[in-house]
Amino acid sequence: MRYKFLVLLTFLGMALTGFADDVVFKAQAPKQVILGRPFQVTFTVNQRSRDLRAPEFTDFDVLSGPYTSTSSSTSFVNGKRTSVFEQTYTYMLMAQKVGTFTIAPATVRVNGEEVQSNGVRIQVLPEDEQPNSGSKGNQGNGRQNSGSTGSTNSSSAQDGASSENLFVRTIATKTHVHEQEALLVTYKLYFASVDVAQLTNNTKLPEFTGFLKQELEQGEIQTEMEHYNGRNYQTAVLYRTILYPQHSGEIKIEPAKFEAVLRVQTRSQSRSIFDDFFGTYTNVTKMITAPGVTVKVDALPSGKPAGFSGGVGKFTLTPSISQTDIQTNDAVTIKLDISGSGNMKLLKTPAIDWPEGFEPYDPKVTNNFSTTTSGVSGTKSIEYLAIARNAGDYTIPAVTFSYYDIEEQSYKTLTTPEYTIHVKRSAGDKGDTNGDGTNGVVVYNQKEDIKLLGTDIRYIETKGERIKVKSPDFIEYGSWTFWLCYLIPLVIAILLLIILRKQIKENADINRVRYKRANKVAQKRLKAAAAALKANDKNRFYEEIERAAWTYLSDRLSIPTADLNKENITTLLRQKGVSEERIKEMMDVLSTAEFARYAPATDHAMDDLYTATTNLINNLEKEKI
Repeated sequence: MRYKFLVLLTFLGMALTGFADDVVFKAQAPKQVILGRPFQVTFTVNQRSRDLRAPEFTDFDVLSGPYTSTSSSTSFVNGKRTSVFEQTYTYMLMAQKVGTFTIAPATVRVNGEEVQSNGVRIQVLPEDEQPNSGSKGNQGNGRQNSGSTGSTNSSSAQDGASSENLFVRTIATKTHVHEQEALLVTYKLYFASVDVAQLTNNTKLPEFTGFLKQELEQGEIQTEMEHYNGRNYQTAVLYRTILYPQHSGEIKIEPAKFEAVLRVQTRSQSRSIFDDFFGTYTNVTKMITAPGVTVKVDALPSGKPAGFSGGVGKFTLTPSISQTDIQTNDAVTIKLDISGSGNMKLLKTPAIDWPEGFEPYDPKVTNNFSTTTSGVSGTKSIEYLAIARNAGDYTIPAVTFSYYDIEEQSYKTLTTPEYTIHVKRSAGDKGDTNGDGTNGVVVYNQKEDIKLLGTDIRYIETKGERIKVKSPDFIEYGSWTFWLCYLIPLVIAILLLIILRKQIKENADINRVRYKRANKVAQKRLKAAAAALKANDKNRFYEEIERAAWTYLSDRLSIPTADLNKENITTLLRQKGVSEERIKEMMDVLSTAEFARYAPATDHAMDDLYTATTNLINNLEKEKI
């Protein structure tokens, strides 16, 4: 029994060791901090530890720490028990100077073993400069030129969103380029002393006329700090695109517009001490204009090579051939890989001058490109395939690829080697009917005239059963079948003409078209809202609900969306004899949807709003407004 007990303990220990979580020891700190302001650095391990050895915080002052804290939690999911444990060591630091610094890893001991954390990199930004009366105007002009919205209006003064506190910069990596040379344009939001709750979809970007545009994928918007014009701002990249100018001269990029929702504290007379403590806030919509940019584009210099097709950038050419010793009716493949960075999507496919005796096919092009902030880079792979039809020795001439090198400011020509291919007659070509190795076929001989080297035409056999030809049936002239063949197409043509004229007339009436499609469009929006409700996507749900109601009323009442407001809707509904109960129902739905987009709500409230909107649209359909 003792032996069995020891074996059981051994296996139990092995099982617990196998199920134990891997030790994770990580360091965390802000990416950017401001000089003279304290910040926290934490070291977290997911198991009990001891003997913390912190790194030397060079270039930082240790204000306090380490403070040790632990937390644990246990959950049961589908009968499975899961435990989470964390032990955290916290330091309070303050930077000594401006720059970018690295904090080395720390070490702890877990179960007798030493575990090392990761290092962290921190950028220290300078403090905000104190404005003075003499330079205040100049600072304002500098910010405006770099992308502010302009002068501060009365609403901006109330919500604190002046051009000094909230603006968007249009940042172009280059403003003087050659044709087809890539430049990156970034629209970046800067804000300080304001609370940006969210950015709406009401964005108006320029057309980028005169450029070929390649958008960069925009993930979730992340904010980080940046010191700009003597002040620290929270920043967020709103949109980025790579542009390739298509002609020389000065090309103007028009201003862009972005709409933001600001969370502003309401300054009203407080009615209790809780109003002063917690405060009341409201959402304010503000349109921000990013300034335009003028790009000077130089034409490509003269002296373009004969094979130049518009490639601009930095490229390499790698050729290869499948085989050089083949037999007749075998295929040979030449592959060209054009790699590098530049206007990859505009590169033209070079042509191969195959010699006579080969049957070429259209080349197969495979593009493997990636778009980054530095431009489009990757590889354009081209496969040329041809089948050898005649025996002999053939030379595949060199292929040239020319481009304009941006770095060296000159044209470059890349050349492939000449390939010599030896073609032998295949084993299946033994039937030489002419005694000259041509197998009785028509061939091309050194671009001479076509020669008939064999007889390949045979007479059709005429013996045997005579072929009988049946005479076709004809419709007798003047019969009822004869006249129906004329009348039926005529009647169909008249009916189609009447229907078509009616549709053209109806489609010309824009208000009538909008009136008829109102319910269909609203139901489509409600369907999208139901999908968002099922996915628990609250922002999209409220957006679709609000659009469903406003779009339906705009189409039914023949009012442009820009002129649509609650007062106009109420007046028109009363003129059309809609009951006050229905009008109140409509006002409740619009107010709830508009408020709920910027305030948290429960799933039950979302269900009620969806039901109320559906009932409102159905009831208005019955009243035929």
